[in-house]
Amino acid sequence: MTLRKIIVSTLVTADGVVEDPGGMAGFEHGGWADRYFNQEVGKRSLERLLSCDYFLCGRHTYEMFSKAWPNSTGPYADRLNAIPKLVASTTLAEPLTWNASLLKGDAIGALKKIKEEDGQDILMYGSVTLMRSLLRDGLVDQLDLMVCPVLLGTGKRLFGEGGPVVELELTGHTRLDTGIAIQSYHPQPPATS
Repeated sequence: MTLRKIIVSTLVTADGVVEDPGGMAGFEHGGWADRYFNQEVGKRSLERLLSCDYFLCGRHTYEMFSKAWPNSTGPYADRLNAIPKLVASTTLAEPLTWNASLLKGDAIGALKKIKEEDGQDILMYGSVTLMRSLLRDGLVDQLDLMVCPVLLGTGKRLFGEGGPVVELELTGHTRLDTGIAIQSYHPQPPATS
């Protein structure tokens, strides 16, 4: 039996901004990551997505992606549209579109149960608020930061005030041709007092 892992992969600027890397949310610098995407990045992203059974997201990411991706085509879009989605939200109600299911009630408890099932991993992009909750509860098994070589100076930060204290073990690093530095970490479970 293979237990699932939760893998959080996020695009981030060198100064820590994660807001609107794809230009779907109307942020003044939206789309800042687009210039760093090429075939190599697309191939890596597709391989990661194919190795997962679920795509996890919070309300905001779900609302943006469920509007943008169903209109896209190609191997990556086809897989992203087909993979079952798990949505953590206290404000949405079912039925959801885009092959999505709502994690009702205690989303953290539901994810703990899903992680214990046999199967492939769970992938999450963005969803900073959800990511912080998952880190706080020790549920993130791998954190991949795709650091783009740009400074924006403004925008929502990956790790803002009030986040949990989490020790990270660097497990890998890769530099892509476009200048993206992928830093992979294994978050250590939070210390219990």
